[in-house]
Amino acid sequence: MSSGHIDLRSDTVTQPTPTMRSAMAAAELGDDVFGDDPTVNALEARAAELLGKEAALFVASGTMGNLVSVMAHVPRGGEILAAVGSHHAAWEAGGHAVAAGAALRAMPTTDGRMSLDDLRAAWRDGSDAHFAATALIVVENATGGQPLDAAYMAGVAAVAHERSVPLHVDGARLFDAAVALEVPAAELVRDADTVTFCLSKGLACPVGSVVVGQVDVIERAWRARKLLGGGMRQAGVLAAAGLIALRDGPDGMIGRLADDHHRARRLAEALAGMPGIAGLDPATVRTNFVVFRVAGTGGPATRLSETEQRERFLATLAAEGVLMVPYPGTAIRAVTHYGIDDADIERTISACARALEACGIAPSMV
Repeated sequence: MSSGHIDLRSDTVTQPTPTMRSAMAAAELGDDVFGDDPTVNALEARAAELLGKEAALFVASGTMGNLVSVMAHVPRGGEILAAVGSHHAAWEAGGHAVAAGAALRAMPTTDGRMSLDDLRAAWRDGSDAHFAATALIVVENATGGQPLDAAYMAGVAAVAHERSVPLHVDGARLFDAAVALEVPAAELVRDADTVTFCLSKGLACPVGSVVVGQVDVIERAWRARKLLGGGMRQAGVLAAAGLIALRDGPDGMIGRLADDHHRARRLAEALAGMPGIAGLDPATVRTNFVVFRVAGTGGPATRLSETEQRERFLATLAAEGVLMVPYPGTAIRAVTHYGIDDADIERTISACARALEACGIAPSMV
């Protein structure tokens, strides 16, 4: 990294590549609200082609992409089924309710997967006026860093379509899932009706996400984007970075995601061998997420709760210039991304060992 800090809080902290910056400066521009920004149009065409859909829409964020998709699919008072703890259910400020007037039922998961039987059992067809009728299924892929394979994705789509409702895929890190599974991203979303993916996470663009789907639903999403204030004018300045990210070849950002995954696995393997680290199986680190707990026993750590141990560990790391974030429960998350190199990972490993020692944490019994 160029700075003194190693920022593992998220892959949203990425900086655009030099090639992206040059493309942004030189982008051919129009007015995207009139539909005549050629760079936005080119990005949307590339995204649709890449994921095997008819059309696409450039939006300001993944949250906006998910919300305009809900607004395109779900009638007011309709119900969404989504995984408990998923971004859509827990991290988007209730936009489905506030802006779309939709209810949401959070479904239990096992390893990030909603059971197909649970989805069928949860279904409400609208015949009972007491309940909102199920109108959409949302699946996040990757979910918590775990990729969901094509067979599972097809199974969820089949449940939705047998009941004549659409499937939306929150694919914020879809390309991480595809790279981890070594399949084209289009294969993972073949049966999805809409898909959102982020340009501003592992793909390292400064701003933006893209929604893809059939022409009619993208037209409804376009109207929803306008309603939400998402109509941008010379947005090609931003879209130019996305075009670079989605390129084939060395300037593109999809292929290099494998480097992030290798570095996450290296970090996980080192952490898993340290006294006081719990809840981490390196074999489960398949993308760029490393999630673990600090749970020491014996010595000074005995007097601290796991939450207090986490706070002390993170503060000690931050003092050394390594940034991670709390995760649900008492977990900690570290995310690798463009700008983190092998030397940063080795420095992080050393800093974690010193932080555990400084916190007086002895080997975990968990």
